[in-house]
Amino acid sequence: MSDFVQAPQITEAKQALDRLRANMRQTIKGKDDVIDQVLVCLAAAGHLLIEDLPGVGKTTLAYALARSMDCTFSRIQFTSDLLPSDVTGVAIYDETIKEFVFKKGPVFANVVLADEINRTTPKTQSALLEVMDRARVTVDGEPHAVGAPFMVFATQNPVDYEGTFPLPESQLDRFFMCIQMGYPPAADELDILRESRLGYDAIKLNPVATRSDVLKLQAIVPQVFVEESVLEFVLKIVTATRTEAEFKTGVSVRGGLALKTAAQARALQQGRDFAIPEDVIGLVPMVLAHRLALTRQPSDALEERRAIAAALRRIVASIPAPV
Repeated sequence: MSDFVQAPQITEAKQALDRLRANMRQTIKGKDDVIDQVLVCLAAAGHLLIEDLPGVGKTTLAYALARSMDCTFSRIQFTSDLLPSDVTGVAIYDETIKEFVFKKGPVFANVVLADEINRTTPKTQSALLEVMDRARVTVDGEPHAVGAPFMVFATQNPVDYEGTFPLPESQLDRFFMCIQMGYPPAADELDILRESRLGYDAIKLNPVATRSDVLKLQAIVPQVFVEESVLEFVLKIVTATRTEAEFKTGVSVRGGLALKTAAQARALQQGRDFAIPEDVIGLVPMVLAHRLALTRQPSDALEERRAIAAALRRIVASIPAPV
């Protein structure tokens, strides 16, 4: 074992992740890989962007995680007329005490679903920048912590450009991972049809992890050992994106740190106190793809993501993994 984290801590963290996975599987059918990706993001204390078609279970996924953790859940429907104060909250003058009182917005929850985030204006989108980076909201110069754990789930349709405002690079870079749900296998979709459940409000899940469990889990991830050769492997992948002709710009330093942290979280999920190259390789598309843009103009975001994923696979294949 390494000097960074002890065996009992690893066992406890893995057991918490296993409980969360088993609980979410009761609702999220046929998507074990997606659940694992969400739990990696949770363990790494990151925010998640889900880019997929409507009706594939994005809201259900966020709600199932919140209910499994005994945490508060808030859903914000992003529209063109949504104001920043509708997200963060606003200071209201109280006549009884003769002073302004801060009224918290829906962003004050442990799990926040920002539904169709690209349907609101850049001004309202930017209201999430500080809270995603610092877990706090500043109103009239006064900071307000949103609490911990704190995780933003954002969704957007990858093929519908009408009436949308694409997320700027600074916003995308603050999302730890970007994933796709996809359609469930036929057998699992048949089970969903049998249940005849409409809406996530009908989901009945009992919490299997406390806030304390999640915070302990997130505190352990940075202690997972990453050997020097694996760090160099991460750096080579990130550096290669900066010289790739297909990309406008390469992955930022924040992106490289995210890939390292994601590998640590995946190692913990597997019950290890050290990261291996396979941890890095398996997470490259989810951690890096949304931070990149093509030099050519794609037909839609879905086509762009596929082209970027193909280029990333080529880059990873060209770099020898450390032994």
